[in-house]
Order: sequence, then C-alpha cells, then structure tokens
Amino acid sequence: MTTTTETYGVDPDPTPLALLLLGRQADPNSERGVECPGDLPAASDPGLVERARAAKAALGDRVFILGHHYQRDEVIEFADVTGDSFKLARDAAARPEAEYIVFCGVHFMAESADILTSEAQQVVLPDLAAGCSMADMATAEQVAECWDVLTEAGIADVTVPVSYMNSSADIKAFTGKHGGTICTSSNAKRALEWAFEQGEKVLFLPDQHLGRNTAVLEMGFSLDDCVLYNPHKPNGGLTAEQLRNARMILWRGHCSVHGRFSVDSVNEVRERIPGVTVLVHPECKHEVVNAADMVGSTEYIIKALDAAEPGSKWAIGTELNLVRRLAKAHPDKEIVFLDRTVCFCSTMNRIDLPHLVWALESLVEGRVPNVITVDPETEKYAKAALDRMLALP
Repeated sequence: MTTTTETYGVDPDPTPLALLLLGRQADPNSERGVECPGDLPAASDPGLVERARAAKAALGDRVFILGHHYQRDEVIEFADVTGDSFKLARDAAARPEAEYIVFCGVHFMAESADILTSEAQQVVLPDLAAGCSMADMATAEQVAECWDVLTEAGIADVTVPVSYMNSSADIKAFTGKHGGTICTSSNAKRALEWAFEQGEKVLFLPDQHLGRNTAVLEMGFSLDDCVLYNPHKPNGGLTAEQLRNARMILWRGHCSVHGRFSVDSVNEVRERIPGVTVLVHPECKHEVVNAADMVGSTEYIIKALDAAEPGSKWAIGTELNLVRRLAKAHPDKEIVFLDRTVCFCSTMNRIDLPHLVWALESLVEGRVPNVITVDPETEKYAKAALDRMLALP
C-alpha cells in the first residue's frame, strides 16, 4: 500500500488549535490544566529513548507500564501491555508484585486502576493534565441535581443508572450507590439489558452517543424512547412528562474525537476509495453510525482488521494514533483515517516521552510523582458498580 500524508495526516501547522490537538497546549474548558511539578526533559533530547530504557530496567518488576490504544507510538514502545481502559485496569490488578502502576492514559483510567489494585500499589499518571473531556462533562454535583429532577418527576425509583467506563470515580460511585452498573463499549448492550431487568428506565452517563446507538441499533428502541438531559439547563431542559415517557435518559456528553466525524466524512471517503468498508466506534454520532458499514469498540476494530482479507480497503472512525498504528501493522490492506482533518485525542497526547521519562526517573530516585488516589468511600461504591459489570452474563 502507498501511504500519503492525506491518508494518515501529519502533525498540523503550529496553530493554537493544532497544538491543542497534539497535547502541547491546555484547554481550560476541557482539561484539568494541572502541570507536572519538576523539570521535564526536553522533547528534543536525543537520549530520551535510552533514558526511558535505563529507568525501566532499573525499576524492573517494581513498575508496570500501561499504554492505552490512543497513546503516541513513542509511549506505546515502553508499555508492558496495551489495551482499552478497563482491560488495562484489570491487567494492573493482576500484577500485585508491581509497586508502581504507570498509566499512560487519562485521569479516569488511572482512577479505575487505583480502585481495582491493592493498597500496596501506587498508580502514577505521568501528566496530571491528561484528563478526559467526556468524563468531565458529568460532575458529581450535576448528576446529584439530575437525580433530584428525576425524583421530583416521580421516576427515580424506577430508573437505573448505567455509566460508561469513561467517567470519573465520583460518577462510578454515584452509579454504584444507586444500584446501577458500569459498561464498556463492548458490553453496553448486556449492561442495558441487565438494567431494564432491574427497572423501567435507564439514566445513561456520560456519553449520549453510545447510549443512543446501543438502545436504538442493538435493542430495538426508537429515537422517541430517548431524551437528552442537558445539565446546563433547568430540569435538564426536559418536562416531567418527557422524563416519564422516556425509557432512555441520555446525559448530554460526548467524545471530542469521535464527535468530529460526520456523514460528509463517510460520503467523501466512499467517493475517494471505491469499495471501502467504513468502520466506526459507537461513540460516533447516530447518523454517522447509520451511514457506516460496521460499528464496534476499539478491540472490535482491531480484531476486524486483523481478520480482514488482504487487499481490502478500510476507513476507520476512531482516534488517529490508533488508526496510524493499525495501518502500519497491516501493509497488505488499505487502512485510512475516516476524516481528512487531524483528530488526535488532545488529552491522551499530553502523555509523551518526556513525561514518561520524568515519571520513571522520579521513581528510580525514590520519589513517587502524580499519584492518583480514590478516597475509600468513593472507591467502595465505584467498585460495587464495577463488580456488577463483572458479574454480567
């Protein structure tokens, strides 16, 4: 296959937006905006790779490095395991001998790892500014207010919360405290089926698109069965009657990466590459998922391309670092990014080689930086929600 800059995209020109997408600037509206203390190595340091190798070797089995699929290649090179957020958290829990879990991902993922690992282990996030805009779209205060609205409408006692893994520990704890469960993009249907066995309605947090796509495309619901709760409007922008008539109450949240894909993107790639199969993540908008040929989680996408016939053509609607990596891994297939514009996850890109080297060298020196700790009360209820997910058939 011939690769072009149009196929994968290259680092964009250094405009403020481009630098944000590459994780080189902060957006106070979508990130935690917390810088690492201490002096970071320069990104231009030619010895960074060797420094990372030396620090990791010095730590040995005391450290376990997790790399999310959306991380940069320079970081993935040093990961002991790669995967989605929940798989990585479980992998960490399965390595009790590791004193330090260095999570190359974002804040909510590190929280999940802290919940599932032992008290003897410490979870380190190389850059505290690596948050998640979707997770931050639902705060504990907003969700508590929503529950009050549902109570006033007389439906809270028949509503079961289901929260996507891409949520803060506080939201997971709210879910556990109110008898709900967590889901991933792989098991969202099973989680919703379980929830509807417990109650009449579901409050789905925080990604509206995964909730809508699962309910409508996999469970036979209609769009009229779904309402959108906007935490920035009084009563969520909904009447009590609308809430009582709904079966799926969707939180107004979304992924800033997957939300960028459009039907125009799908149409354009079909015109440009005849015979292409369009495969998108279920965090994409409903109309984009409808226009695509296939939809599935990150792990589903990876497995689909592994099993694809040589010579087949694919346009993938998910984060660009992963699409680039998949294209390199399958030179016998034509794999392109669904949209012509750059679409990195800006907060994932905050974890780079300088931050990883800084974190590892700090551990070698006996300093544990950027420890992510979930308080015991939050952990108790968040783990209850996670355990319900693990018990799903």
